[in-house]
Amino acid sequence: MASSHASSSPRPNTAFRQLRGHRSPGEFAAAVRRAAREIGEQVSCDARYIGRVESGEIRCPNYAYERVFRHMFPGREPADMGFAPRDAVRGRGARDVGRTPPPQSEIPEAPHGSAPSDGIAGGHAGSPFDPFDNPPHHDHQFHLDNPFDRHRSDSTKESDVLRRAFMTSGTAAVATASLGGVPGARPPRRVGEAEASAVERAVRRIRVLDDRHGGDGLYRRAAQPLRVAYELLDAGTRRQSVADRLHASAGELAISVGWLAHDSGRFADARSHYAEALATARVAGDAALEAHAFCNTAFLARDADRPREAVRAAQAAQRAGRKLSSTRLMSLLTLREAGGWAGLGDRPACEAALLRARTLFGRGTGATDPEWMTFFGEAELEGLEAQCWSVLGDWPRAVEHARQAVFLQDSHFARNTALFTAQLAGDLARAGRPDEAAAAGERVLDLLDQVRSSRIRAMLASTARLLRPYERDPVVASFLSRQSAARPA
Repeated sequence: MASSHASSSPRPNTAFRQLRGHRSPGEFAAAVRRAAREIGEQVSCDARYIGRVESGEIRCPNYAYERVFRHMFPGREPADMGFAPRDAVRGRGARDVGRTPPPQSEIPEAPHGSAPSDGIAGGHAGSPFDPFDNPPHHDHQFHLDNPFDRHRSDSTKESDVLRRAFMTSGTAAVATASLGGVPGARPPRRVGEAEASAVERAVRRIRVLDDRHGGDGLYRRAAQPLRVAYELLDAGTRRQSVADRLHASAGELAISVGWLAHDSGRFADARSHYAEALATARVAGDAALEAHAFCNTAFLARDADRPREAVRAAQAAQRAGRKLSSTRLMSLLTLREAGGWAGLGDRPACEAALLRARTLFGRGTGATDPEWMTFFGEAELEGLEAQCWSVLGDWPRAVEHARQAVFLQDSHFARNTALFTAQLAGDLARAGRPDEAAAAGERVLDLLDQVRSSRIRAMLASTARLLRPYERDPVVASFLSRQSAARPA
């Protein structure tokens, strides 16, 4: 008994201990709770929890804690923080297939001897199972720099990071190999928990990379996992729980890929992906997925200058969303409606929707809030309201809210910082404040090494056109010169 117990004793998590630094466990727990509030999560972290992580008792955090830790330490994967792969902790290689993680507690240790997956990268360079091995070359290489890969050559960084983005476990690699990763491959006879989990991980990784870097450079890479996800659906499964997970995650993946197309200016592609997600939601009777698909459809319609469609899609999203009892979700959907009313020039309807959205937002987060909504905090609320006032031509109010969005946005999220600052620059230019607009535009240009978003570049180009009459001003001239040089060839 003693020897058996010793063989399964936890190994201290020294990497996580280093992240705590000189702070006490209690101080660090307080920092975790603050970070959770910043992204709308709810975790009851205390010094005891930190101690359990550092002792190795908690080998893998639940999904809420994982999102918080990623927020606190941008660029670090769970393995970089000393955590074990989720599959290894859940013991999918042995008899624990089919178990799902508890929603608000740490994942229990796998039985001693259960087989883990082979790590984060999900294969090695040259693996026939890896669709991101030897990615196609483009004139403008897009490198997502990972501070833990600095010893590798630049030519491998892109494929390494994208590999981690979509193929984060051996099971994911096998799923891709069996469904399109290898020419001529056939779907497996039976689809199970491993394949469903692989698709779910792909969704999360895409969202993380988009938060940090924007849609350009990711969209084409995301097409393969999406195709695999729908081929998994076609392959079928005998377990309804797995089928439900596959429908939900495939639909969410379609939305994520649609957003990458949307953010990189491919509106027709985005519309197609959102429609695919909506059809998946309707087939599965999934109200949460339906609300999300309509939410993004409304956003796209607003950007594509179809405001009436934006209003209708946002209202359809709200009808689906009411089944979920999430006031935070309803706040976002109401903001989407407000954007449509602004596009129609209906100021009273827009103001009424903005008031409803703020009231709903003020009721706080809840346990039923969808996982994909972690981006929706105060900064996003202010940014979306700024966009409404901008469309309505109320530049002073647009500037006020855009400035608040920039101030409230966590600087670690480079993409949204760039987006809100670009919004501010345009509003300042339209408000007749060229020097301030140019200064804000330069701050966006400083971020373009990290962010690749056609949408943000288009906003900057619009601001540059507005500032041309002021090009004799040295501050404006500097911005115009940099903006012109930064335009993609």
